[in-house]
Amino acid sequence: MGIETVVIYSEPDSDALHAQLADEAVCVGPAKAQDSYLNIKNILSAAMITGCDAVHPGFGFLSENASFADLVKKCGLVFIGPDGDVIRAMGNKSEARRRMVACGVPVVPGSVGGVDSLEQGLAEAEKIGYPVLIKASSGGGGRGMRRVFSPEEFECAFSTAKAEAKACFGDDEVYVEKLIQQPRHIEFQIFADSKGNVIHLGERECSIQRRNQKMIEESPSRALTPALREKMGEHAVMAARAAEYRNAGTVEFVLDKQGNYYFIEMNTRVQVEHPVTEMVTGVDIIREQIRVAAGFPLSMNQEDVKLRGASIECRINAENPYEGFRPCPGQIVGLHLPGGPGVRVDTALYPGCKISPHYDNMIAKLIVHGPTRADAIRKMRRSLEEFLIQGVETNIELQYLILHHQDFIKGRYDTGFMEKHLDTLVSY
Repeated sequence: MGIETVVIYSEPDSDALHAQLADEAVCVGPAKAQDSYLNIKNILSAAMITGCDAVHPGFGFLSENASFADLVKKCGLVFIGPDGDVIRAMGNKSEARRRMVACGVPVVPGSVGGVDSLEQGLAEAEKIGYPVLIKASSGGGGRGMRRVFSPEEFECAFSTAKAEAKACFGDDEVYVEKLIQQPRHIEFQIFADSKGNVIHLGERECSIQRRNQKMIEESPSRALTPALREKMGEHAVMAARAAEYRNAGTVEFVLDKQGNYYFIEMNTRVQVEHPVTEMVTGVDIIREQIRVAAGFPLSMNQEDVKLRGASIECRINAENPYEGFRPCPGQIVGLHLPGGPGVRVDTALYPGCKISPHYDNMIAKLIVHGPTRADAIRKMRRSLEEFLIQGVETNIELQYLILHHQDFIKGRYDTGFMEKHLDTLVSY
């Protein structure tokens, strides 16, 4: 787009690829995230001294921090995302549920607002009916979440969820909802501009996950008929309008075996798996984010959005699946990236770079596109075979085995896939 870029980095990331490629790079603190990538004062100082016009928060750290969005605006900069008030409202799961109920979007049966005490929680669970899910109101990424199958388990799960929510998000409020067993996780990419235009870019299936952490995503989903896609998409747009949303976001649903779907949360940022949608729609989501933040209208309407072919993404992590997914930081001594038509690798890896133990262990995203889902699966298998990383252990082999599992090939899987098949997969 011809826009000069400034990036921030922590002390151990001084040799990271992003710090070497940007027009300018500013160190914002030491290794500890609290002192660098979460250090709002240092980050905004870096933006101001380099003459930035806008801040893109990415998909981690401060990307859903309402106070950060507010302060960016207060400094006279543009936050490439929704307003702080919207992040605050939709980041609170109980408030998000309330808004969805008010506008007619189906939600999972649950408590209205947060649950303040154990007694109230037990009463709500009894009213909803077991099994239930205790969830952090300000949570995400599977943190502050506990499944409860009986009243006897509730007290321990309640206190554990609250403690984890406080530690991870600084807010121990939780709420209780019905646990939809063996659902599929379907999310819709939405986009809204400042002119009142709201559209969706189709769905992503994110059901291959371990401990609520996504591993493989694909679009379109085998579980959706055209009619169901249209209906869920309409509700996703309704959800965005109810939130008074602007910029890119994701409306997440669970889909049960009877075809019923329920809103679970809204992510007020771009997702890790957004390239899947880019591959099937041809829309550059980050470019569109920047345009909308600059005040331009959306460059397309709903009729322009067409899903072409099929796309799959595998998250490549530096971890050992055969030893309980132990993180494996270290130095990359050898690297070969797959390529070819319809193959994309989003990564900051290069020979000699160091994988830090301080941050998330996702080191690459491998995305493929093919004219059909079968073509995409074959292309992903071939790409995983070509993806060579030496120096650290990765989950590439596990991803390869999943791509050969009959349930995945036939699209007959749900969020319980990894729990059901992990022992078999790691025994090969």
